[in-house]
Amino acid sequence: FSIFKMEKPTIIILIISVVAIIIFLIYYFSPKTIILRRLKKLRFSKIGSLQNHHYSKVEGNALNVNQPLIAPLSKRECVFYQILIEKKVGSGKNSRWKTVVDEEKIQDFFVEQTGERLLIFPKQNPENYYAYLVSDKKANSGTFNDPTPEFKSLLDNYGIESTGLFGFNKQLRYRESIIEVGERITVAGYVKWVELEQPVSDYNYSRVATLVAKDKNKILITDTTEALKPKHGR
Repeated sequence: FSIFKMEKPTIIILIISVVAIIIFLIYYFSPKTIILRRLKKLRFSKIGSLQNHHYSKVEGNALNVNQPLIAPLSKRECVFYQILIEKKVGSGKNSRWKTVVDEEKIQDFFVEQTGERLLIFPKQNPENYYAYLVSDKKANSGTFNDPTPEFKSLLDNYGIESTGLFGFNKQLRYRESIIEVGERITVAGYVKWVELEQPVSDYNYSRVATLVAKDKNKILITDTTEALKPKHGR
């Protein structure tokens, strides 16, 4: 059997099939699809009714425990941010986008639901969570497109030159994804109720539910509206 002995229509069908399979696999194993697929298997739970050692899903508003993070470009207060800075290298058909900065920062945070709080303890090394955040802030620059003062300042902070030979702007692009303080999000993980050693501001309970990872089941975190409870179900 040889592809060179096949008729042209058959070859075209084969190529289309291979491309379709590749597209499906990229979609099926994308971070967004994976996390939505896992969350869909779980029912929404109320924080007050969470049971120890049960893998549970909760929807609520993200709140900072300590001083919140500040998103690098938009300067919004957040508990989690991901940024990506890329520059275009090469020319013509050989051009491509090269990653210059791929940064992610996350801190301990609350999920608040009708006055009750769930405490999330994410770890980055080793990573005990799996997340998908919606990109909602972008910036770019190019030959005839000067970076904004905010974007230029950010590039300077990361030691990235915005101009090349003869002073022309480099082709750069930036993407920022965050979980803003107060934003509605969905999380899931194994529940563990713990006693508070010290009181938490604006929280009147001596015990708090936390989400932890267990074995291969990581904490799930996302701010996509597709993971939120339908409005008619609230």
